[in-house]
Formats: sequence, C-alpha cells, structure tokens
Amino acid sequence: MRNLKLLILVLLLSNVLFAQRIKDIAYFKGVTSEQLIGYGLVVGLSGTGDSYRSTFTVQSVTSMLKRFGITVPETNLRTRNVAAVMVTAKVNNLAKQGTEFDVSVSSLGDAKSLMGGTLLMTPLSRNDGNVYAMSQGPVSIGGYDINTSSGGRVAKNHALSGRIPNGGILEKSILDEGFVPEELSIVLKEPDFTTSNAIADSINNAFGTQVATLVDGAEISLNIPAGGQTSLTEFLARVESIEVIKDVIAKVVLNERTGTVVAGSNVKISPVSISHGSLNITINSYPIISQPEPFSQGQTTVFNNLVPEVNEGEQEVSTYSLDGASNAQEVAAALNSLKVSPRDIIAIFQALKEAGALTAELIIM
Repeated sequence: MRNLKLLILVLLLSNVLFAQRIKDIAYFKGVTSEQLIGYGLVVGLSGTGDSYRSTFTVQSVTSMLKRFGITVPETNLRTRNVAAVMVTAKVNNLAKQGTEFDVSVSSLGDAKSLMGGTLLMTPLSRNDGNVYAMSQGPVSIGGYDINTSSGGRVAKNHALSGRIPNGGILEKSILDEGFVPEELSIVLKEPDFTTSNAIADSINNAFGTQVATLVDGAEISLNIPAGGQTSLTEFLARVESIEVIKDVIAKVVLNERTGTVVAGSNVKISPVSISHGSLNITINSYPIISQPEPFSQGQTTVFNNLVPEVNEGEQEVSTYSLDGASNAQEVAAALNSLKVSPRDIIAIFQALKEAGALTAELIIM
C-alpha cells in the first residue's frame, strides 16, 4: 500500500505545470559539448594490470621508456602493474585554456582492476585529430575488487572503469571564432512547435520588439535589438533567463521490472468500465533425493521439483465505472479507488490503451 501511495503522489504532482528557463530546455546554436578521447597508461596497480597477452600495453610501455632514454626488450617486460586505458571526457566548447574538467578512464586490455592506479599524462583530442587537452592523476573507481589465491573474491561496483576529478586541463580553446551575431538562434533539446512558439512569444514580450522569429519546431532565430546598448553577452544572458511553460506530450511510462508508473499531466481516459480480479500464482518446491545403492559408486542426486499453483482470490471482483478523466489527478483517484498494486495498474493501463480509452503515448520500459 505504501508503494501505491507513492505512485499516486507522483501522478498528482505531475498535474502542476512549472515555468522553466530557456537555458534548461534549449541551447544557443553552436554552444554544445565536445567529446574528447585519448589512449593512456595507468600505473601503480597491485598485480591487477594487463598480462603479456595484451601486446599493445607492452608496446606502449616500451615506447614510453624510450622517451626517457631507457631501452628494454619487449620480451623482458612484465606489465601486471600497468594497464592500457581509454580516456574520455566531455567539455563545453566555450571553455577557455586552463579549464579543468573530469575524465573517465576505462580498461582496454585484460586487467583485473584499476584500484590504486594513476593515469600518466595522456593527450586528449577531438574527432578532427587535434589535441586540445591533457589528463593525468589518480583513478577513483568508487569500489574494490579483491581476489585471493584460493579463488575467493569480494567486489563492489565496477573496478575496470573510474573517474579522475578535475583530471583534465584544456590546453587551448575549442571555439576560437566565437559567436556570429547574424546567425544567432536557439535550438530546443526536444523539438516541439508549441514550445518553440511559446519561447518566441516570451522573448518578444520581454524585449518589447520583434527579436525572435520562429524557424521551425526546433529552432528560433534571434536578432539583437537595434539601437540598444546591450552587448551580445548581456543579450544572451537575458534571453536564457526568460521563463516559459514547456508543452508536455501526454505520456504514461511503465516499468514492468520495478512496478513504476509515471503519468503526465495531459493524460486523459475516455468513459470506460474497469474490472479487476485477484489472481495469485505460487510455485512450491518439493525436493526429491535419489540415494544410490550401497557400493554402486553412484552419487546422491537432489532433484528440485517445482509445482505451480494458481489461486483466484475469494474476494469479489471489483468494478469501477469511469465517466472520463481530464487529467492525471482524476486518473490517480480512479485507480486508487480500485485499491490495486502498481503492477496491477500497469496491466490496467495496457488494457486501457488496447481498448482505445487511454489518450496518451504508452511507453513500456
């Protein structure tokens, strides 16, 4: 019953519409995040690094030592304390030289764990091949993976990937050309004609002139007000702080694994009658032990006999007549009157959709 109350609370709260800032639902065209990637080595591992079978790790260690004037034959290298990794990061393209950012480190070879390792200086490049940043530092995996010689193992989280907080430093700016005032525009993260029109109207009302022009459902073109003393940066700051009400598509999201049901504020149900019955399925276990005859060299075998039993509840089937719900609050009240569990509500929503009584997009996870 507690889960049902939590479910109804989610449905009730979804009926309230909140104004959102433009910066939370859209971005300026050209202002995005850049993906950076690099190949590096993590050292200082306690025998949990790559084995000799990861030849690229051996080659990388050999090449690194040559840079320091040390020549070691590859056949003599044992790299159990070293692991080859891929380093990835996401950086805003407006970031300037010297900006620090987090990097993710993931094992590339057959290492057992990156716990306690340190990433050596690794160049990070964009898809154009140019190096924009360097990364280095101790790897934090947020867990552990401990193995014993007898085969015992204790693990927490994934030990072959981790992060380095502020482990990357931008060597040069990614976006050098800056903004082009003649090409300023806003792009919605989730295209929608209604929301785009609301953004354009809100911007024009805020500046009192025709500043925003609707291009399509995903883009709004901007023009700096003529004769104003507002700089480009101030203009963009004022635009992104304007609040608008984002239009929400009627959706019902169902998670069959967890029994979670989330309904949007625009969900409606046509007049319909809902019947709900109680059905319990129980699988009982009856172990059967087979004992071999004396001196037969046989082995004792245990067979787990699983017998399913289906019981219909003795309580009467409850029927509820719904004249039509105009929002999620009425849907929640109607389903709550049936006193069903979240998993049963999932089945009811699916049946409503099949019957054509549910006016919403049904998403099953």
